[in-house]
Amino acid sequence: AELRKASKRLSCHKRYKIQKKIREHHRKVRKEAKKRGHKKPKKDPGIPSAAPFKEELLREAEQRKQRLEELKQKQKLDRQKEHEKKRKLEAKTNAATVKEKAEGKESSGKSKGKTKKPLNKNSKKSFCGELMKVLEASDVVLEVLDARDPMGCRCPQLEQAVTCSGGNKKLLLVLNKIDLVPKDNIEKWLNYLKKEFPTVAFKSATMMKDKTMVQVTKKRARVDFSESCQYFGSKCLLKLLQEFGKTQDKAIQVGVVGFPNVGKSSVINSLKGKRACNVGLARGVTKSMQAVHLDKQTKMLDSPSIIADPSNSAQALALRGIINPEGSDSAAVLEGVKAIINHCSKQQVMMHYNIPDFRDPEDFLSLLAQKRGMLKKGGVPDIENMAKLVLCDWTGARIKYYSQPPELQKPPPYLTEQKIAEMQEGFNLNNLDQENSNTVQALKHPSPASSIAFQSAGMTNGTIEENKVTEEGSEWGNMETSKEEEEEEEEEEEFTESEDDEDNVEEEDDDVKEATRKAKPGKRQRTPTNSKEQKAGNERSRSLSFSLDKPADEDDAYDFNTDYV
Repeated sequence: AELRKASKRLSCHKRYKIQKKIREHHRKVRKEAKKRGHKKPKKDPGIPSAAPFKEELLREAEQRKQRLEELKQKQKLDRQKEHEKKRKLEAKTNAATVKEKAEGKESSGKSKGKTKKPLNKNSKKSFCGELMKVLEASDVVLEVLDARDPMGCRCPQLEQAVTCSGGNKKLLLVLNKIDLVPKDNIEKWLNYLKKEFPTVAFKSATMMKDKTMVQVTKKRARVDFSESCQYFGSKCLLKLLQEFGKTQDKAIQVGVVGFPNVGKSSVINSLKGKRACNVGLARGVTKSMQAVHLDKQTKMLDSPSIIADPSNSAQALALRGIINPEGSDSAAVLEGVKAIINHCSKQQVMMHYNIPDFRDPEDFLSLLAQKRGMLKKGGVPDIENMAKLVLCDWTGARIKYYSQPPELQKPPPYLTEQKIAEMQEGFNLNNLDQENSNTVQALKHPSPASSIAFQSAGMTNGTIEENKVTEEGSEWGNMETSKEEEEEEEEEEEFTESEDDEDNVEEEDDDVKEATRKAKPGKRQRTPTNSKEQKAGNERSRSLSFSLDKPADEDDAYDFNTDYV
């Protein structure tokens, strides 16, 4: 039933009371004015009808009034012309300075044909450039894999680049987040992966204690960071790297690479024993190469994430792509969540989220939105924001899911028996197996019943060369441009204005708008929104951040009072 608006009609008693108050107020004002001696200004009586030459006087007054209006109009037109002249002069001078700069850059040889802008740190090309720097500089490359989907975290292009680079460069696999996967599944994956590359079982610390952390724990004694500060497998990995360093007779550099949210920076922090690199739930926190010294012989190199190729499946792009769920297109997020739910065990998803049977992923999202109270106007389930929350859960460490290794061991074409032997040379594999079994035994693992069975999409293709990168505006809408780029864009706008000097003001403005649109093909044009829509968006973002901070048990508590139709 639609809610009716409240009536604006008043009762007679109330209306008469208001009128009485108004009369009293006017009386009071008149009384005060009389005391002050304030009188109303007298009206101009005009020319009396009995006055001689009345018509002539009125005609003269009308002509005088017209002359004044004409003078005002003329002055206004003169001011407009002066303003136009000034604007055209400024545009010409700006165009000349832009041309001089362009000619200077061409003569120095820094630019070829067109002036090159410096690469933005948030761009995919800069990510690929930094990743290639790490690969070239490192003697040992650690490819960090998420234990919940190890095959989906492997990048064949990166592995081929390392194995075929020549020299004595080694590739190690680090199986991170093993505390989120059942014990039997971890052992199966370790047996599968060690036949191709030396593999280390690892559990990194999500929150490292530093000075700020100590202050927080002093103020709030109830907060328990014991589980998030624990890490396992670091001694095994350090020992492995130190043994390899002794065979090289030099200080080695170890590059840490992998897809987003696999825990690259957390692995380095765990090896160092304190917070050396910035970590966070958002994707793409590390934007450039960072060097961290473990000791005199080993130096760790943190790298940006591998860029997932757009040709991958929707499931792989949702889990491995550098898409910020809160800033990206809701259609892409919805498609990714649908692909993830379709590749999961339906019964286990229902058990985990405490929801009844659903027909398809959209039905799942609407049921979950109703359960958590994420509703739009009129009680409609907010599926878009719910999809963003679900994707944040799956890319973070909240959902415990696992995938099975392939039944047949089929190494990729670039991994021959000779290459496998080269990669395993210089490492004590028997000691590594023993250390891995000790790490797995020391950790508490979830049972298969409490975790979700997941069907992996196989290896994820990635782009590691700058030439093959294609920038997409939709994925990078949330990244802000630097001040220097904005200044250059303003110069370009002024340059386009100078081309239409001889046209009228209105035509000139239209041409400028068209030229600025051509000058910015890659940028998304944001349409202005009403204040109500902005408030609604702010409220949704607040609800998202609030629900992300809640523990999983509170989110998924089943409400038996809710009836589902």
